[in-house]
Amino acid sequence: MILEVLISVPVLIFIFCKLWAHLNHTYFILSLCKRLRTEDGSPLEKKIYVTPTKTRFGNNFDLLNFTSESIFNYMRDASAQANGRNYLWYFFRAPMYNVVRAEEAEEIFQSPKLITKNMIYSLLEPFLGEGLLTSTDQKWHSRRKALTPAFHFNVLQSFLNIFKEECNKLIKVLYQSVDKELELNQVIPQFTLNNVCETALGVKLDDMTEGFRYRKSIHAIEEVMQQRLCNPFFYNVVYFYLYGDYRKQVDNLKIAHAFSSNLIEKRRRLFKSKQLEKVDEFGKKQRYAMLDTLLAAEAEGQIDHQGICDEVNTFMFEGYDTTSTCLIFTLLMLALHEDVQQRCYEEVENLPEDSDDISVFQYNEMFYLECVIKESLRMFPSVPFIGRKCVEESVVNGLILPKDTQINIHIYEIMRDPRHFPDPLRYQPDRFLPENTVNRHPFAFVPFSAGQRNCIGQKFAILEIKVLLAAVIRNFRILPITYLADLTFENGIVLRTQQNVKVKLIRRKNKL
Repeated sequence: MILEVLISVPVLIFIFCKLWAHLNHTYFILSLCKRLRTEDGSPLEKKIYVTPTKTRFGNNFDLLNFTSESIFNYMRDASAQANGRNYLWYFFRAPMYNVVRAEEAEEIFQSPKLITKNMIYSLLEPFLGEGLLTSTDQKWHSRRKALTPAFHFNVLQSFLNIFKEECNKLIKVLYQSVDKELELNQVIPQFTLNNVCETALGVKLDDMTEGFRYRKSIHAIEEVMQQRLCNPFFYNVVYFYLYGDYRKQVDNLKIAHAFSSNLIEKRRRLFKSKQLEKVDEFGKKQRYAMLDTLLAAEAEGQIDHQGICDEVNTFMFEGYDTTSTCLIFTLLMLALHEDVQQRCYEEVENLPEDSDDISVFQYNEMFYLECVIKESLRMFPSVPFIGRKCVEESVVNGLILPKDTQINIHIYEIMRDPRHFPDPLRYQPDRFLPENTVNRHPFAFVPFSAGQRNCIGQKFAILEIKVLLAAVIRNFRILPITYLADLTFENGIVLRTQQNVKVKLIRRKNKL
C-alpha cells in the first residue's frame, strides 16, 4: 500500500506538471490573455459588458462542476446582468465574445471570414467528425455544394410520401393513448428518427429497439460533452482519460457509430447492385436519397468512407433531435393555448380528407400553422446558441478581436429581445403574420442560423413538422398536463428539459 502511494504521488505530480505546462503553452492566464480592444480607442466597457470573474483565472472556473441546468441558468443570468448588451468572458485560451443582439449578430453571420466553428464544437468531433456542422474552409465549401441539391424542392416532394407514411403510423399509436397521459418525449423522437433514416439515408428503420439505443447513446454523449465544457482541465485528453467520463463516451460512441454504419452499409449494397434504378410494384423508381449523393461522390473519388460516416452522423443527429424538440414544444404550446389550436384546426380542415391527396403546395399555404411553428422556434429554439472562431485578428462591430477569439451567438436571447418581439415571454403566433414582420430586423429571427452556414435542411424540417402537426390537430384536441412552470430547462447541443413533456389527447367528434 505504501509503495503504491509512493508511486502514485510522483506520477500525479508529473501529470500535473505536464498539464500545467500544456495550459501555459496552449492557453493564456487572464493576465496574459489576448484582450479585446475598441477600434476607435474608447474604453472597452463602453461598447461591451465585461462579466466579473470569481477567480484570478478569468471565467474558467465560474462553470466548474456545473450541471446542464446550471449552465442554462448561468447563461440566462449573464445576459440579464449585461442588461441587453453583448458581453465578454475571458478564458485560458482566449476571450469569448457573447452576442445577444440581432444588430451585432448580422455582421458575424454575413462575414465570409467568420465561418470557422469555435472550440465548443471540438468536443463534438469524436461523434460527428468533420461533417457539415464542424468542418470549415474548403472541406465545408465542397461538401455544402455537393449536398445542397439533395434538399432541392423536387427532392422534398419525393420525401412527402414518407412523411405521410410515418405520420399515419404515429397517429395509430396516438389513438391508443386517447384520454390517457401521453409522454411526447417517448413518441415524437421515434417519428423523426424514422423520417430521417428513410428520407436522407434511404433505409427503413424497422428495429425500434436499435433506434431507442441510438437515441439513448446520443444523450449520453451529450452529457459527457457538458462535463468537459464545465471543467477546463477536461479539454486536455490525458486528464479527461484519467478523471472524466472517457469510458462512457467511448462506449456510447460505439453504439451511435455502429448504428449509422449499419445504415450506410445497407444503402451501399443497394447502390452497388444498381437496385436504385429498379422500379417497385407500382412502377415507380426507388427514391434517390441524400446518402446516394455521397456514395456517388465516393465512386468518383471526391469523398472517402470516413467522410461519408461524418456526414451521415451529422444528418442523423441534426435531422431527428432538433426537429423532435420543435415538435414537442409546439404540441405543448398548442395544448396550453386553446385559441391558437382552434385557429390551426380551422386551417387544416380545408385540406383534402385523404392525406395522400395533400400536396407540398397545400402544406406551404398553411400560413397560420407556419406562424405557430415559428413562434415555438422563437421561444424554444432547438439550438439555443451557435459558435464561431476568429482565425485571424478581425474587426467586428467596432471591436478588434484577436486571433482565436471565441464567439457565441445566443439565438435564445436574440429571439427574446423585447425591442424586436414585445412581451417576448408571451406565445403569440400573430407576430409572424406578413404585416407584422415588415419592419422587423432581418436577423432577429434566426432559429436555423443565417448567412453561409445556415441550416441546409430547414425546408425539410418545416415540411416534416407541418405534416405531423396537421395530422395531430385534425384527429385530436390537445390538452395540457405539463405546464411551463413544471419544466426545468437544460443547456445542451439542443434545448432540453429535465422532465418529459406530457399532454392528453381527445378524439375529435368528426373522427368518431
